[in-house]
Amino acid sequence: MMEYLSRLVLRRSRAVLVVALLLSLAGGAASATLFDKLTAGGLTNKGSESGRATRILEENDQGQPNLTLLVSAGPGGVDAPAAAREGARLTQRLAAEEHVVNVVSYWTAGRPPQLRSEKGDKALIGATIRGDETAVNKLLDDLAPRYEGERAGLEVRVGGYAMFQKETTEISQEDGTKGETIAFPLTLVVLVLVFGSVVAACLPLAVALVSMLLGLGVLWVMASVTELSVFVVSVVTLLGLGLAIDYSLLIVNRYREEQRNGAAPEQAVRTTLQTAGRTVLFSAVTIALVLAGLLFFPLEAVRSLGVGGMVTALLSAAGALTVLPALLLTLGPRVEKGRVFGRRREGRAGQSLENGFWHRLATFVMRRPVPVATAVIAFLLLLGAPFLGVRLGMPDERSMPQSSQARQVASVIRADFDSAEQNAAQVVVPGVGKGDGDLPEYAAALSKLPGVARVDGPTGSYVEGARAVGATAAHQRFSLGDGSYLSVVPASGDPEAAQRLVHDVRAQEAPFEALVGGMAADSIDTTETLLDRLPYALGAVMAAMVVLLFLLTGSVMLPLLALLLSGLSLTATFGALVWIFQDGHLVSLLGDVTVTGTIASTIPVMLFALSFGLAMDYQVFMLARIREEYARTGSGTEAVAQGLEKIGRMVTAAAVLISIVFLAFTVSGISYVKAYGIGLPLAVLMDATLIRGALLPALMRLGGRATWWAPEPLRRLHGRFGLRESQEPPPGPAAPDAAPYAGVR
Repeated sequence: MMEYLSRLVLRRSRAVLVVALLLSLAGGAASATLFDKLTAGGLTNKGSESGRATRILEENDQGQPNLTLLVSAGPGGVDAPAAAREGARLTQRLAAEEHVVNVVSYWTAGRPPQLRSEKGDKALIGATIRGDETAVNKLLDDLAPRYEGERAGLEVRVGGYAMFQKETTEISQEDGTKGETIAFPLTLVVLVLVFGSVVAACLPLAVALVSMLLGLGVLWVMASVTELSVFVVSVVTLLGLGLAIDYSLLIVNRYREEQRNGAAPEQAVRTTLQTAGRTVLFSAVTIALVLAGLLFFPLEAVRSLGVGGMVTALLSAAGALTVLPALLLTLGPRVEKGRVFGRRREGRAGQSLENGFWHRLATFVMRRPVPVATAVIAFLLLLGAPFLGVRLGMPDERSMPQSSQARQVASVIRADFDSAEQNAAQVVVPGVGKGDGDLPEYAAALSKLPGVARVDGPTGSYVEGARAVGATAAHQRFSLGDGSYLSVVPASGDPEAAQRLVHDVRAQEAPFEALVGGMAADSIDTTETLLDRLPYALGAVMAAMVVLLFLLTGSVMLPLLALLLSGLSLTATFGALVWIFQDGHLVSLLGDVTVTGTIASTIPVMLFALSFGLAMDYQVFMLARIREEYARTGSGTEAVAQGLEKIGRMVTAAAVLISIVFLAFTVSGISYVKAYGIGLPLAVLMDATLIRGALLPALMRLGGRATWWAPEPLRRLHGRFGLRESQEPPPGPAAPDAAPYAGVR
C-alpha cells in the first residue's frame, strides 16, 4: 500500500493537491448545515427500564415536562387578581400551541404549593414539547422568544430540560469555533519553534485543515442517514487538529532525516512513506480500533464520539500520507523559506547520538531500572488514588455557565420552590388501568416507603399508605390508554435522595409489570449500562491492541507492556478528574465551574477512550522506531537508547502541540467539557515524559532479551504478515542483554 501511495504522490502530486482542495471545499460547504442534522442529548439509554418508561409516556403525550416558564409577579404576588388573571391567560395560550401538551400551571391546577415560591412572588408553568431532541430544539427556537420577557405585568423566563439541551447545542458550537481560534495560532507559534521556518510550520496546519473539513463533510453525510450527537463536532475539529499535527511531525521529521542522509527529495518521500508512513497508518488504525470500543455502549453521545473519532483518525492519516508529501514535493526548497531563527542546527549523517538528551536519559535509566521503575509507578498510582472515591451521576443545569438561562431558571427553582416535585419518579404500569383493584394497593404501598411524600395516580393521591385525595379531573392525566402511571414524589429535593427512592421503588414487589422512569432513574440506568458494557469494550479493545502490536513488534511481551504503560499514563488523568471536578480543588483556576460532588458517568468512559487511544498512539511511534533500531543492531539496550534519541524530539513536540490543542477544551462554558481540556493533556504529557523517558526504558531493560521473544510459530507469522518501519529483515539470534548495562551496547 505504501508503495502505491509513493508512486501516486511522486507522479501526481499536483493532482493530489487539487483533489484534496476540492474535497475540502465540499466538506466545508456541507458543514455549514451540519448542526441542523445533529441531535442534542444522547446521554441516556433508550433501551433501559427508564428509557422504556419514557417512551411509553411520550407515546401517550405524558412525557416528562421539558419546558418551564418561571413567572414573576409584581406587588401582591402571584395570587393578586391581576397576576392570577394574566397567569391563567398565559397558560391557556401555551396550551393552545401546536406540539405542546401536558400544560400544568399554578393558576389552573388548583394553586398547588409546589408550583408557588415560598415568598409568593413567583409561580411555575410546566409543559411538554413533543418530538425528539432535534425537533424540540427547533420548536423552542420559535416558542421561547414569544413567551419570555414582560407580559402584562408578569416577568416570564423560559427554562427546563429543553432549554438546557438547546443551550448545550449552541454552546458546543461556539466552543468548537472558540477552541479553533485559540488552538491554531498557538500551534503555529510552537511549530515555527520546532521547524524554524514559517512555511514548514504551516504544512501541518494545512494538513489539519484539510482533514477537519473532510471529517465534517463525512459527518454531514453520516448524519443524513443516522443519528449523531452534537458533541461529535468538537471531537472532529480538535482531535483532528491534534492528530494531523502529530502525524505531520512524524512524516516531516523522517523526510528531513532522509535528506540529511543525502537522499534526493523524491527518494526521501518514497523512503518516508515506506517507513514513517507505515507507522502513521498503523497508529491511525490503532486509535480507530480503540475508539471503536465506544460502539459497545448504547448511548448516542458515546457512540457518536466513537464514530467521529474513528473518522478523524483515519482522515488525519490520509491527509498526512497524501497531502503532506505532495506539498513537500511541490514546494521543494521553498519549504525552508520564512526562517525566523536562522539556520537551525540539524544532526548530520553519521553523527554520534550518544550525546543526545534522550540517549543519555535512557542510558541513565537502564543503569538503574529497578529504582526508577518503582519510583515512577508509585508516583503514577499516587496521582490516580483520588479516582478510588469517584461518584458517578448525570450532568444537570449546574454544568452550564452561570450566564445560561436554563441554569438561572433552575437555580431559582432550586432555591425558592419545593424542588422535590421536580425529582418525582414515574412508575409506568402498561395494561393496568384505574379499574384494576391492585393499582390502588400498589400506590398505597409505595406511599409508605421511606422518603416518599406522596404518590399520585389515576385513582387519587396517597400519603403514608392511605388515600388522601380521591380521583379528580387533575388525576385523569395519569391514565395511558389501557395503562396508567404513578408519580412518586420524594420528601426531599436532594438528588441523592431521589436516587435512593428509585432503588426502593424498584425493590418494592408489584403485582404487575412496573417500569420506573424519571431523571433519577435515567441517571442510575445510564451509569449501570456503562459499567455493564465496559468489560466487553475493554476486552475487545485490548485483544485488538495485542494483535496489532504483535504485528508491529513481532514480540509477545511488548504488546502487553504497551497496554500496561498506556494504562499507567491515564492514572493522573483520572485522579485529576476526581480531585478537581468532583472534590473542587483548584477549580477556581478554570473559571465558571460549579462543583456538584459527582462526575458525569459518561466522562470517564469517553475520556478513557480518547486518552488510551492517544497513549497507544505514542507507544506506536516509540516502539516502531525502537523496533527499527533493534532490527538493525540486534541489541535491545542500544535499540531503546538510539530509538528514543531519534524519535524523542519529535514526540516531545507532538505532545506539546496536541496538549495545546486539547487545552482549548478548557475555554468551554460546559464544566464537563472542561474535563477533557485537563484530562487529555495530562495523559499525553505523562506518556511523553515519565512513560517514554523513564518507565519504558526501565521495563524493557528489566525484560532484556525476553522483551522481544515470541514462539517460533508466531515468529513465522510475523515474518509473513508483520509490519515494520524498516524494510530490513528482523535480526537473527544475538547475545542476550543479560549483563548489567554499562553503556550503549
